Amino acid sequence: MNNCIKRLSLNHPLLWGGIVATISLHSFTSPALSAPQPEVLEDNPKAMVDEMWQIVNNEFVDRNFNRVDWQEKRRELLSQDYANPKQAYKAIRDALKDLGDPYTRFLPPNEFSVLTSQTSGELSGVGVRLALDKRTSQLYVVEAVRNSPAMEAGLKRGDRLIRINGKPTALMTLDQAQEEITGEVGTEVSLQLSRREKGVFQVTLKRAQIEIASVTYYLKEDEKHRIGYIKLDEFSSHAAEQMKQAIEELGQQQVSGFILDLRGNPGGLLFSSVDIARLWLQKGEIVSTIDRKGGDRHFSANGTSITDLPLVILVDEGSASASEILTGALKENGRATIVGTTTYGKGTVQSVHSLSDGSGLAVTIARYYPPSGTDINHKGINPDVYLDLTMDQQVQLRNDPTLMGTDADPQYNRALSILKSESAPLSTPATPKPVGLRWQQLRQTVQDPNPRWERMQEKVTDN
Repeated sequence: MNNCIKRLSLNHPLLWGGIVATISLHSFTSPALSAPQPEVLEDNPKAMVDEMWQIVNNEFVDRNFNRVDWQEKRRELLSQDYANPKQAYKAIRDALKDLGDPYTRFLPPNEFSVLTSQTSGELSGVGVRLALDKRTSQLYVVEAVRNSPAMEAGLKRGDRLIRINGKPTALMTLDQAQEEITGEVGTEVSLQLSRREKGVFQVTLKRAQIEIASVTYYLKEDEKHRIGYIKLDEFSSHAAEQMKQAIEELGQQQVSGFILDLRGNPGGLLFSSVDIARLWLQKGEIVSTIDRKGGDRHFSANGTSITDLPLVILVDEGSASASEILTGALKENGRATIVGTTTYGKGTVQSVHSLSDGSGLAVTIARYYPPSGTDINHKGINPDVYLDLTMDQQVQLRNDPTLMGTDADPQYNRALSILKSESAPLSTPATPKPVGLRWQQLRQTVQDPNPRWERMQEKVTDN
């Protein structure tokens, strides 16, 4: 199982479109209400069921529990016997389904582990991104993460993975390979690989704490303009500092404007979206939240923005939750032009909890609103410039995500034309230093049941 660097604790707010995960250092949850105290239960599955009930009873945003008699639900749940965790999991899922909220969800241990590492922005591994070649069914290296054991060992994109700790990878899935490679910090993993010019070779890597890149960026230059392109994959705990570095490094290259690509970004940490908004916005409200008791909390810019250059944001139906907070704040404050299609439409905040057996529970605890106070839930945010892709264009970008943010990407091209019309051409072209990283494909995600939620076909994972 993927070993997380940071464990979730109770009452941490998050935002995630379709799936929920991760932590924050603050909380919007209400104090515990007058609820019956948990009984001392001898069998662990029943105790876990009661853990779930207590958390929902104290935190769920709808005090009427979608017209469910939640007290009676507890008596019903505790009257049953659960022979094993699987039976308890089913009872929990059935109880949560009655609440009518797709974001209040139970996460079994494997999903909970993946999601916590994903949005904490850290994992325990060797820093190698793997993908499955659909033509040959071989696992290969997509990227060795910067400053990781994999990079120090010289692993390169395209290296074929033959064995992990002596086990052949020929019949392994991507998930199975991830499980073999990840482990406790300080332990070792042996990899056998092949490279065209080198042949078969062996490396032994010591697992370390790896910071996952949520931000990739590069410079787009022609004879008259220089534009900074930034792709944000998710709002992890490290996303704001990575965004700051991207803006500053591109700014040193004398760019005349920025494109911020939030397409396919499902969300993440609430506070990450606020911190990133403050990097772009000098003044103005960012977002407000309302909890089950009607408590209203507002977040605003604090005068710490690091650029006022023109900005275009790219969005689509996969831009959700924290992506919509950032988009709404910058759009409604007149800070950015939005290009693409209507966003996902998720206007709620969840807290996530670890249960006693390593599984997790996400509970909707608040609703959020952009500066205008508009309810975007199930509606999304409309772009300033609506530009949909044809079916052929969607298939092309989905099959080859490296084309996103290039001349083969119509939405990116429209953003470029907008920025070029808003900025003065270069007077004296300069030779920029190489900066940033080329756009890498989104890493492994948990499959979302919502049919609007499209995922890229090639599955990539971090280890």
